[in-house]
Amino acid sequence: MPDGVVAGGDELPNPALLHLLGPKWLTVRARALSGERGRGARYTLLALLGLGFWTFIFAMLFRMLVYFRNATDIGALLAGKLLGLMLVSFMSILLLSNIITALSSFFLARDLDMLVAAPVDWLRLYGAKLLETLVHSSWMVVLLAVPMFTAYGAAYHGGWLYPVIVIATFLPFLIIPTVIGSAITLLLVNIFPARRTRDILSLIAVLAAAGLVLLFRILRPEKLARPEGFRSLMDFIVLLRGPTSPMLPSEWVQQAVMGWLRGPDDLLPFYLLWSTAAAAIVLGALLHRWLYARGYTKAQESAQTFARDGITRRIIGAILTPFGVRRRELILKELRLFFRDTTQWSQLILLAVLIVVYVFNIKYLPLTGEGLTFFIVNIVPFLNLVLAGFVLASIAARFIFPGVSLEGRTFWLLRSSPLSMHDLLWSKFWVGTLPLLVLALGIVGSTNYLLKTSEFMMWVSLFSIVLLTFAIAGMAIGFGTLYPQFETENAAQIPTSFGGLLFMMASVAVIGGTIILEARPVYSYLSARIYNTETSTTEMLLGFGLAATLCIVATIVPIKVALRRLETIERG
Repeated sequence: MPDGVVAGGDELPNPALLHLLGPKWLTVRARALSGERGRGARYTLLALLGLGFWTFIFAMLFRMLVYFRNATDIGALLAGKLLGLMLVSFMSILLLSNIITALSSFFLARDLDMLVAAPVDWLRLYGAKLLETLVHSSWMVVLLAVPMFTAYGAAYHGGWLYPVIVIATFLPFLIIPTVIGSAITLLLVNIFPARRTRDILSLIAVLAAAGLVLLFRILRPEKLARPEGFRSLMDFIVLLRGPTSPMLPSEWVQQAVMGWLRGPDDLLPFYLLWSTAAAAIVLGALLHRWLYARGYTKAQESAQTFARDGITRRIIGAILTPFGVRRRELILKELRLFFRDTTQWSQLILLAVLIVVYVFNIKYLPLTGEGLTFFIVNIVPFLNLVLAGFVLASIAARFIFPGVSLEGRTFWLLRSSPLSMHDLLWSKFWVGTLPLLVLALGIVGSTNYLLKTSEFMMWVSLFSIVLLTFAIAGMAIGFGTLYPQFETENAAQIPTSFGGLLFMMASVAVIGGTIILEARPVYSYLSARIYNTETSTTEMLLGFGLAATLCIVATIVPIKVALRRLETIERG
């Protein structure tokens, strides 16, 4: 009996692909049109920030490409190599994002119980979920690609057909990693026990990202900007002419776009992109038909959860005994919650790799040689505080900001218990701050040692980074409590909310304010060292005192406001 026909001869309803995606579109549309208070202001702020980000990226790339364009011999080669490197980065991000997103869209989505049991053709279900995965995993890359391709088109006068060329190359570029990532997820779900699939996916994604970051740093693409490091000009030109990754779609997109902008036109990259995308979809669909039913069944098995009272827990409990039973158990609860979620602790691996790359970059700064004065060598470590502050803010946004939101629907248990909200917030603050403080001191201490800074700059850096660490952690707890996301299913989505955006903006403001307040006394001290004059003690005390006051206020006030908010909710 053919598919879709029942015993009585009646044909079963078989909804179209767009019909399957209809509920998703209606949900998004309903949220966009809802009359939630302050939604218009949020959208306006996000639009302005997005426009500013696009403008900054466009201006930076456009200026660089105009400079390349004026270099008649190697300018186009440098522009193509730069485009290829950016597209390789996009490719790696897309692949990792699709591996993780496919697990939710193909196996854990709430609508799958109805769709799998409904008379829906397997190919249309695969197409709907593949398109859903493509949208969820690629939207950020698309936003980053818009100013990039616009800058190339403006610098090299792409013409009115240039957007069509970009769409014709970038669309299959997005499809290929989506199909590959979905296939990898499908294989993992079928191979490994279902209760361990999420853990394995998270760990593989993080390890792969770590490997890609390390590989990118080992290649040291910045050497392209220093041709004097090559034995001859011919070696440099040969490197530029050679393909960055000839077997990857990123290279085909680069060849197609630069071929249109600079010539000669070549249809081979278009053929490679679309034929590879079509072949990937066909093979992915066949794999889906063969393995999806069994994989979906295994993915519904309940996960095994357990807790062990090991030696580590006893040691930490003994250390925390002087703080009292209530505070000790609160801190232990925060630690258990963190290490129970694989998507949380596994990111520590990626964090360690990023820190190694950060220190690696600092080590290879060209701070030795002619033309580098005492002032320049010592001001670089001071400006390094800005980068270190951004790193700490990003880490706090990922690990400290979601602290209250991760309590989820069980938050009412904490509110109905005799536990005070004061103890709850401060336990979350200290659990997040102490590891962040150790990390901050390690980053600044190691980078200053590599930069061979003076004793004065070492103490200034350590003093400033301690203050910034407490301020960033306090704002993370405060904004995370004021803008909670209790209904979220993925902790990674919490920092990207409106509250996370406000926290990052406030962190940038505090970091900038601290550096500005300390800049005058640092400049005066370095000038005094150069010209053998006396430094002003009043200027020192005033500058560093105001910076300390700013950080202390940024630490305490957000937590006080958040505590008042929780007490108001509790009384309500």
